[in-house]
Amino acid sequence: MTPQDYVQQKAAASGSSFYYAFLFLPPQRRAAITAFYAFCREVDDVVDEVHDPAVASQKLAWWHGEVANAYAGHPTHPVMQALMPHAQPFNIQAKQLQAVIQGCQMDLEQTRYLDYAGLQRYCHLVAGVVGEVSASIFGQTDPATTAYAHTLGQAFQLTNIIRDVGEDALRGRIYLPVNELQQFDVKAHEILKRTHSDRFVALMRFQAARAHALYDQALALLPAADRRAQKPGLMMASIYRTLLREIETDQFPVLDHRVSLTPLRKLWLAWKVQALGRL
Repeated sequence: MTPQDYVQQKAAASGSSFYYAFLFLPPQRRAAITAFYAFCREVDDVVDEVHDPAVASQKLAWWHGEVANAYAGHPTHPVMQALMPHAQPFNIQAKQLQAVIQGCQMDLEQTRYLDYAGLQRYCHLVAGVVGEVSASIFGQTDPATTAYAHTLGQAFQLTNIIRDVGEDALRGRIYLPVNELQQFDVKAHEILKRTHSDRFVALMRFQAARAHALYDQALALLPAADRRAQKPGLMMASIYRTLLREIETDQFPVLDHRVSLTPLRKLWLAWKVQALGRL
């Protein structure tokens, strides 16, 4: 299996909304974003699939070293072998990849966030930086597009947090800020035991409103000159925001099961943005 085959398989297997947006890109940009997305999946899987925190931490340390070696001209992992030819053309920097790894390291060291400011730091590393790299690969020409991409990445991450509350609880993690749980009188043990209540719904409506505000802010920040090039990000925004609205309509059943859109619906939403420019 070639490095390119490896990253393609990694991206496709995830079933992620991101994959559907990649389909409409020209070949070189599609190859670059597929390799970068596969890198993000690899380091994220370390946290989700390795149950011993010490072993997971060692694996992330290995990835730190692999990134450094790759940028020194010696990649050994197929993901880095697939990604490195695109690093210079699309200005993918080692410090950006290291930031993503650092964000995954936070998952090993922290299972609670006291306030939104603390959660934002985490979102910056695991999603904001990812947005910035993606925008560059998609064809960013205006420096102002970076703020759009960073804000949109954070909106995606907040949507993920809302969708995954139940799954994260099974791993002993609660990303919802502690002071906001207190504000809505939702106890941590209720989330860990996956106890649904009107108080929980009120808390989640507050979280969803924040995510929607970030989507609106991001779209307002996108310069007109880059709107066409950034269509893949807009496709993902359409898919993610549709998912968020479904979760809201269903009264946030996220403690019991993972809400998702069908592959066909994701493809339809992506196509509408590509062909009609409609979110």
